[in-house]
Amino acid sequence: MKQKYGTQGCYLLKINSRTSNQASDEQIPDPWSQYLQKNSIQNQESYEDGPCTISSNKNSDSNLLSLDGLDNEVKVDGLPNNFRAHPLQLDSSSDPSNNIDGPDHVKSASSLHETKKANPGIIHGACLTLTDHDRIRQFVQEFTFRGLLPHIEKTIRQLNDQLISRKGLSRSLFSATKKWFSGSKVPEKSINELKNTSGLLYPPEAPELQIRKMADLCFLVQHYDLAYSCYHTAKKDFLNDQAMLYAAGALEMAAVSAFLQQGAARPYPAHYMDTAIQTYRDICKNMILAERCVLLSAEILKSQSKYSEAAALLIRLTSEDSDLRSALLLEQAAHCFINMKSPMVRKYAFHMILAGHRFSKAGQKKHALRCYCQAMQVYKGKGWSLAEDHINFTIGRQSYTLRQLDNAVSAFRHILINESKQSAAQQGSFLREYLYVYKNVSQLSPDGPLPQLPLPYINSSATRVFFGHDRRPADGEKQAATHVSLDQEYDNESSQQWRELEEQVVALVNKGVIPPNFHPTQYCLNSFSDNSRFPLAVVEEPITVEVAFRNPLKVPLLLTNLSLLWKFQPKDCSGKNDEEVKELVTSEPEMIGTEVISEFLINSEESKVARLKLFPHHIGELHILGVVYNLGTIQGSTTVDGIGALPGCHTGKQSLSMSVRGRQDLEIQGPRLNSTKEEKTSITYGPDRRLDPIIVEEMPLLEVFFIHFPTGLLCGEIRKAYVEFVNVSKCPLTGLKVVCKRPEFFTFGGNTAALTPLSPSASENCSAYKTVVTESTSVCTALTSSASSVDFGIGIGSQPEVIPVPLPDTVLLPGASVQLPLWLRGPDEEGVHEINFLFYYESVKKLPKIRHRILRHTAVICTSRSLNVRATVCRSNSLEDEEGRGGNMLVFVDVENINTSEAGVKEFHIVQVSSSSKHWKLQKSVNLSENKDAKLGSREKGKFCFKAIRCKEKEVATQSSEKYTFADIIFGNEQIISSASPCADFFYRSLSSELKKVQPSAHTEKQSVEDAVRLIQKCSEVDLNVVILWKAYVVEDSKQLILEGQHHVILHTVGKEAYSSPQKQEPPEMEPLKFFRPENTAVSSRPSVEQLSSLIKTSLHYPESLNHPFHQKSLCLVPVTLLLSNCSKADVDVIVDLRHKTTSPESLEIHGSFTWLGQTQYKLQLKSEEIHSLQLKACFVHTGVYNLGTPRVFAKLSDQVTVFETSQQNSMPALIIINNV
Repeated sequence: MKQKYGTQGCYLLKINSRTSNQASDEQIPDPWSQYLQKNSIQNQESYEDGPCTISSNKNSDSNLLSLDGLDNEVKVDGLPNNFRAHPLQLDSSSDPSNNIDGPDHVKSASSLHETKKANPGIIHGACLTLTDHDRIRQFVQEFTFRGLLPHIEKTIRQLNDQLISRKGLSRSLFSATKKWFSGSKVPEKSINELKNTSGLLYPPEAPELQIRKMADLCFLVQHYDLAYSCYHTAKKDFLNDQAMLYAAGALEMAAVSAFLQQGAARPYPAHYMDTAIQTYRDICKNMILAERCVLLSAEILKSQSKYSEAAALLIRLTSEDSDLRSALLLEQAAHCFINMKSPMVRKYAFHMILAGHRFSKAGQKKHALRCYCQAMQVYKGKGWSLAEDHINFTIGRQSYTLRQLDNAVSAFRHILINESKQSAAQQGSFLREYLYVYKNVSQLSPDGPLPQLPLPYINSSATRVFFGHDRRPADGEKQAATHVSLDQEYDNESSQQWRELEEQVVALVNKGVIPPNFHPTQYCLNSFSDNSRFPLAVVEEPITVEVAFRNPLKVPLLLTNLSLLWKFQPKDCSGKNDEEVKELVTSEPEMIGTEVISEFLINSEESKVARLKLFPHHIGELHILGVVYNLGTIQGSTTVDGIGALPGCHTGKQSLSMSVRGRQDLEIQGPRLNSTKEEKTSITYGPDRRLDPIIVEEMPLLEVFFIHFPTGLLCGEIRKAYVEFVNVSKCPLTGLKVVCKRPEFFTFGGNTAALTPLSPSASENCSAYKTVVTESTSVCTALTSSASSVDFGIGIGSQPEVIPVPLPDTVLLPGASVQLPLWLRGPDEEGVHEINFLFYYESVKKLPKIRHRILRHTAVICTSRSLNVRATVCRSNSLEDEEGRGGNMLVFVDVENINTSEAGVKEFHIVQVSSSSKHWKLQKSVNLSENKDAKLGSREKGKFCFKAIRCKEKEVATQSSEKYTFADIIFGNEQIISSASPCADFFYRSLSSELKKVQPSAHTEKQSVEDAVRLIQKCSEVDLNVVILWKAYVVEDSKQLILEGQHHVILHTVGKEAYSSPQKQEPPEMEPLKFFRPENTAVSSRPSVEQLSSLIKTSLHYPESLNHPFHQKSLCLVPVTLLLSNCSKADVDVIVDLRHKTTSPESLEIHGSFTWLGQTQYKLQLKSEEIHSLQLKACFVHTGVYNLGTPRVFAKLSDQVTVFETSQQNSMPALIIINNV
């Protein structure tokens, strides 16, 4: 060999110094270990039979590597495509299904046979000793220095010589001809003009290829400067020959050489690369070479931090013909954007999406999913909802095809729960995809827990819970009590009123004290009610939960088999908890019955409430957890967004059945706590227990029906209705009471059966009053009777608002019903009145948890105007009466018909006027006309005058007995017994409500009012109450009805007007503002002028006319008696002054000129209720009419030091006529 090739060309290498069975004796290092990847070592199989034949397809099957147990090898052109198993391969991340095309296959395939057959655990190079290792190293070194490098140098020198000799010749010839012919430089043709000469092939010895070869050798030995100039020369030659493929290669290598020059003077010629890429792509149509060139150029630009140019270059090569290549380039471009000095995050995300899209078209599902997920990190939470929807939809799709079902579900869920701005068709498509994917997930674990569904939204805090049965509808004349229902809106003010009513009745039942553990009954729990305690529900009474759903989508949602989800902990009747806790809905219907709504449709973007019921059949603790339902849609599937529906939801019919079973929990956040300092500084929430009722034992249940209950009344009209009480439970009830803020509106009649009239027949004209037919003789005089207010439930210290319902035997048995008469009286003010009744009742057996139950009813009554009654009481001036002592009163009553004709009232008849008082009674009518039936047409006014006398001593009972004397003055021919129900009931009720209004003002006055003042006040007080009873004739639907009613006037003070209905206060006019410092004036306890003026009653007795012969006797003397009567119970000092007060001439003319003879001033003292007469003389000088009422009377209490005297006001002028004879 040495003789043949010379000593420099030969080397003897000795290896494999040991046999392989010696390998186990000593441990030799593995020469390959640092170059092999771990996974390649473990599952490595190599070829048995030498190098594989690339060309044939026949035996290539035996050369495939089975990797990772995957059997999905793909062969392209007979090449196995799992080259990742090669032991020297660096990159393990490529997918086994990726198609690798390119010339590198041949090398890798042929190098496989060099690998020894290696099972896991066998060391490579087992037959080599350490000396062999050194020999191999020495051989490689010798080969390089003695063989390879000298050969390269020699070749370069030869090529260089050839080049120079050729250059000299061709240059001189070429340049001479060029100058001769053209005289100027020929411009290079542009690439587009050049014809496609990629088919041109040079023979191996062509000088152009020799230059290229020399350039390549220089490049290999890192002689980049020389290499660049050679490539440059070769490029020119190739371009001259229009060998474009060669020219592009030379350009590419020239650019790389320029880049690799250390400290190079010349910059990197990027335009060379651009030209090369364009040539490969457009002229040579060789995309693989163009791709290689782009990747190389991009790496060079990146190393120079020219990321923008690199990205532009990569994007330029993307095209429609290869999705995989475009996807890779787009992904690389995206990384360029993110690596810029100021990163372009949105461009990165956008190109990632594009790359993911192309990966997906190329069938690379995992890569597509990875790109979309990376882009999602940028788009998430930026409010770009449509972009997010698109990304989530694609992630869901890809995850589904990769069988990552949980990821798919969460991605689709995101699309649905964010406020979507998509079109309705698009949303429908999203929803069907979601349902389809969800169905597949749930089929994997059919027995697992129910999944949480994202739709529809539930507004948990708007959940309302109602305990009890639904209200029955009105049945003909029967009208059920309104009670509480879910249809009523919550009103803070009215709930406060109901609470006060309940506290009132509970306090009364518990002897005036509200028990400490009392909580107002709440039948309907909502976000305004107090939900801090566990509510109590009664066994066998339904619990209704109102759930507020909202559909955020533009497609309708269909919920089927919708019901509540609950957990129940039953209790024994003994009260012990059972050990087991039963939780499931379906398995225990005998514990808790559950109502199922079979179909519940929520239209697009609609809010809708569902009312779901539970029927507890056992006592214990119930916890309502949420709702469970099948979620579906009712629309046929359509293809939206260019994406067909997933397999499984093709036809509209199928999508009707497409629904998934799931649940949503009801989690209600309690109110924020704000009472202690810690709670104020931190954010803590209290519990909300409205969904955790405690089921307690049976309680009675009352239903109330109103029969013939009116909706419109005249003011003061009395109407009789009936109320029916029904016990619909299985327990007896007792202690039935009704409480109302307006007790004057209704009555059940008196306590004693004698006072309550029998229930009249159904005829309209039958009176609600108890009547007696009278003879016509007793028209003028009054008929008296008496009754005690205690009989009518208005006792001392009782609460008139709380009225016990007179049940027979005080107990209502299960299933029993009772009808009781109920009289109503229209309120005195016109308008619409809402009157709240609260019925209170208890169970016969006392239960620890619930003491009582309530039922509410709100009656709405519209009242229209009827009569207005005005009354005043005055002292009668006539001093004699039958008993021969003073103290009579005159009562003036004005009755005005103020009815507007809307109600169809023709006329009012005043049928009776009654008085009711402890001390006074009406005696007779004074001004009775011939027509004894007092009629009032529209807007007419009637005046009545009655005489009132004190009751006889035997009739006046003690103050505490509450006995009232009733006196009736009858204008018709039948007497209404005013001391019986319902007349007396309403009288007492209006009296007590009137007293309630008056009482508070009495307490506010100072108690330091002296007794004397009190005495003065008492003498002007009168406690006379007048009841006017009337009938109204109404024409309604061509039928004549008779309505009856009564008005009350309560007279307290002499001379002061009193009204039956409260008068509207005129708003006071604005006074001019005054700025001054108020003086501290003590409230004087002086009695008022009116009170003092009624201390003394005066009356003058004299002849009405007198004939006097003035021509005989010029002075006419007339004797006059002045009677002074002390009305009070105290001693009074009286001063009578006879001097005319006024001196002005006008007043003298009015009085006429007469004088009093004798003493001009008298001082007297009158004892209690004493009558004193003064004999006076008046002197006249002319004929004429004179007023004798000039004496001025001053009064003061004798034991008072301060003289608060005031002039006695005379009620009437005393006229005397003097005639001349």
